[in-house]
Amino acid sequence: MKISKEKKDKISEQILSILFHNFPRPQYTVNLARELARDEEFIKSILLELKEKQLVTEINKNSEGDIYLRRKRWMLSPQAYDAYKKTQ
Repeated sequence: MKISKEKKDKISEQILSILFHNFPRPQYTVNLARELARDEEFIKSILLELKEKQLVTEINKNSEGDIYLRRKRWMLSPQAYDAYKKTQ
């Protein structure tokens, strides 16, 4: 089943909105998927697309500097946060 580009864009906007409202606290992929009632792999694919556009930053280390093996956290990039803040 394919999802249209328009619907993917709306889901991307929802992800960015959640990350903006929780800035600077990063969110796990599972939390974003739960919030949007979507599959984790689908949300992860959208997050990777947003990362390529430099809208989100991937955090793959915990506070002690250990690399996560199975999960990732995400937050808005500083440039995206500034741009989003100006529109609010």
